[in-house]
Amino acid sequence: MSDCLFCKIAAGEIPSNKVYEDELVYAFHDIDPQAPTHFLVIPKAHIASCGEVTADNSAVVARAFEVIARVTRELGITDFRVVSNCGPQAGQTVPHLHFHVLAGRDMTWPPG
Repeated sequence: MSDCLFCKIAAGEIPSNKVYEDELVYAFHDIDPQAPTHFLVIPKAHIASCGEVTADNSAVVARAFEVIARVTRELGITDFRVVSNCGPQAGQTVPHLHFHVLAGRDMTWPPG
């Protein structure tokens, strides 16, 4: 999607602090971190939110979680939270599927 912020980041059109990249997903540090460790994992293909995951595109979601496991292991992180907001009322501000990975502090419950 040509006007999508995260599509532009994944394509290298907008700079980011890259954590990981392969042919399916891109991971980068959040510009407004909510924890000592806070990075995002996004599919390179445009999927607007969790509500648009289908049998045809769900492999990229599995890949995103593989990357989350890999990067947290590489960083020595064992306790972390993964969040994906779906829709504006849930706090989604960029309409591109993304997973926040937060670590390095106590996470309270319930969130928000």
